[in-house]
Amino acid sequence: MNNIYIIGVGLIGGSIALDIKSNNKNAKIFGIDTNNLHLDEAVVLNIIDEKATYDDLKNADLVVLSIPVDKAVSELPKVLEAISDKTLVIDVGSTKYPVCKAVEHHEKRRNFLATHPIAGTEFSGPKAAIHDLFQKKTNIICEVEKTTFKLQEKALQLFSDLGMRIRYMNPEAHDKHIAYVSHLSHISSFMLGKTVIEKEKNERDIFDMAGSGFESTVRLAKSSPAMWTPIFEQNKDNVIETLDEYINNLKQFKALMESDDFDEIYNEMQNTNHIKEILNGIQ
Repeated sequence: MNNIYIIGVGLIGGSIALDIKSNNKNAKIFGIDTNNLHLDEAVVLNIIDEKATYDDLKNADLVVLSIPVDKAVSELPKVLEAISDKTLVIDVGSTKYPVCKAVEHHEKRRNFLATHPIAGTEFSGPKAAIHDLFQKKTNIICEVEKTTFKLQEKALQLFSDLGMRIRYMNPEAHDKHIAYVSHLSHISSFMLGKTVIEKEKNERDIFDMAGSGFESTVRLAKSSPAMWTPIFEQNKDNVIETLDEYINNLKQFKALMESDDFDEIYNEMQNTNHIKEILNGIQ
């Protein structure tokens, strides 16, 4: 795959472009973005070789759709209309059911592979793109059986070259599980940041006391609202379910504090320490 088109030249799209350029010296990377300044920046940073438009997609071997999930739902059908029969199209969004549903009856559905690389940072834009972002990261693939086999093979080779592990999942299960391990984490970080900022209005020196624990917990609050608001909207039902469980756990913890039941608080934390073993097992 030598003619690569990246739609949305930010952290994920840009990082994919950088690694493809490193792995394939014959690859030519084209960028498509509604933000022309991002395209100019991506050229200067050598993330892309040239700017392009949808009219050029007929020449693509691979199209990577890396835009906010609400835009992906409306843009993916247009992309499929513009490509040749031999083009592979992948998306990298954090919700999978809406985008799969949007093209379930499209005549070129077989050219599309729904993916979600579980990788990223809190930064956005072309400057956020980095080499080796996907090394040893998990990539969720949904509805693989709906993609023509030859294009599946090309996609799996690409993901292998990027250093990713593959998991297969249906879109509904993906969206339910990702609400727990990703979407809830971002909400928690945003709300912790909000709580501290509101407190900081009256106590200007509070951030002088912020250590590494606070910094790591609130890191995700620096993520792009333009990206995350559509994710929460698309996955609303699953996110609300996770929030209900999370809020109940917080209320129970508060009740233990109020009743001075610190033995039970210790037990709660001790039981939760088991997460270390789980996470170590999937490294």
